[in-house]
Amino acid sequence: MVKTDSVVKKAKRYLVLFLVTFWLSCSSDSEEIKNDVDDNATVTKVEASFEHTISEEDPYSILLNNTTESDSDFSAVWDFGTGGDKVLDMEGLEEVRYEKTGEYTITLEVTNTAGTSTATKKIMVDQRYGVCNINGCEELSQNGLKEETDTFAVGVITQSYRINEGGNHTQVLKKEFNSLTSEYEMKMNIMHPSPNSYDFSAADAIVDFAVANDMFVHGHALIWHDATPDWVENFSGTDAEFEKMVEEYITTTMTRYKGKVRSWDVVNEAVDESAGNPLRNSIFRQRMGDDYIKKCFQFARNADPDAILFYNDFNIAANSGKRAAIFNLIDDLSELVDGVGAEMHISIDYPSTEDIQAVVDATVSRGLKIHFSELDIRTNPENDKNVSSLSIEKAAQQKAKFMEVVRIYNTVPLENKFGITVWGLRDNESWLIDFFGVPEWPLLFDENYNKKQAYDGFLEGLQ
Repeated sequence: MVKTDSVVKKAKRYLVLFLVTFWLSCSSDSEEIKNDVDDNATVTKVEASFEHTISEEDPYSILLNNTTESDSDFSAVWDFGTGGDKVLDMEGLEEVRYEKTGEYTITLEVTNTAGTSTATKKIMVDQRYGVCNINGCEELSQNGLKEETDTFAVGVITQSYRINEGGNHTQVLKKEFNSLTSEYEMKMNIMHPSPNSYDFSAADAIVDFAVANDMFVHGHALIWHDATPDWVENFSGTDAEFEKMVEEYITTTMTRYKGKVRSWDVVNEAVDESAGNPLRNSIFRQRMGDDYIKKCFQFARNADPDAILFYNDFNIAANSGKRAAIFNLIDDLSELVDGVGAEMHISIDYPSTEDIQAVVDATVSRGLKIHFSELDIRTNPENDKNVSSLSIEKAAQQKAKFMEVVRIYNTVPLENKFGITVWGLRDNESWLIDFFGVPEWPLLFDENYNKKQAYDGFLEGLQ
């Protein structure tokens, strides 16, 4: 029994010791758990916040500053709204450049042990201004281009159906320009479609609109090999009769618009692009002789002595050989010609400033007026069929080229100035799209009549 009692007592002591140890162990674990719960309970979910400013060096870039504050550790990632992967927030400012125009939502996502929160801001990226607030960008100037210079005319082309439709097209014409040129409806194939008929309906619509709105009209073009009616190409009479027909056509047309059309391209693109740059072998040269240009200018001078008469051609800047041939032709016209129309179908990287200036110098040295006619500036000289929009980089290059061209013209002596005519109002209306068969954005306004950077380049060139 004694042995048994001893064993029982030992067993009781071990049991008590075990229970005490177990209780102490559980008590300690409970305290740790309680402490953990207490610690978590004091962590507040972090609230995301950030600020953005526009870069002073690049209006298409923004600087993002994560202004989130928290007593606990947190992580942060950015979504710049461009469709790319989220970007881990780093110390300092994040700089983001936007390559395409449109609306973007910027999101900052921050996370700590208590959860995740986000902050968002919307921005607009405008091709003309860069980054703007979501309500849009402030207009740089309320004036039209025509009001920014009083030393030469600022012109554009149009078509009669656009005049008749009115709307945004005519509103922009009236606000921005003070000179109009018909894109193709004041050429022989339209105005004199058959031997015994004239059709001035389209030309009248354009001229009447211009007169009603105190705008100049530049007539383009009386004689052009690419706008010759079939009946003229196949004229069955004698050469003398052909010449008489041309004189009658020029006289009838210019007399109709005397006092309304202040200037005319009498002959257009008569110098060939081939080696040596001879006269183009048009039906007019074949039937009237090598001096047909001088004859046409004489007919025009007789019809309207007050009209300013131009010879107009392309690649005068880009092709020095053709430039020399054109000025030889102009020298032969003597006092019959008043000015040179230098077509400015150029691109963002060609021709050079020096080549454009050479055209100006050659014209001014002869005491003639110069017209930067048919101005458009290609942004896709690579003929890339896959490009879908005008990039910010190309838009900036185009702006710089417009500024360069206008700045050169603005330095022309006053007595030699005449005007600049932009060859189209909106990008989607440009002849270049069909001509080259690739996307193109060569003008001052986009398809929605929004001013582009190109517009600002023109404006800055006037300053």
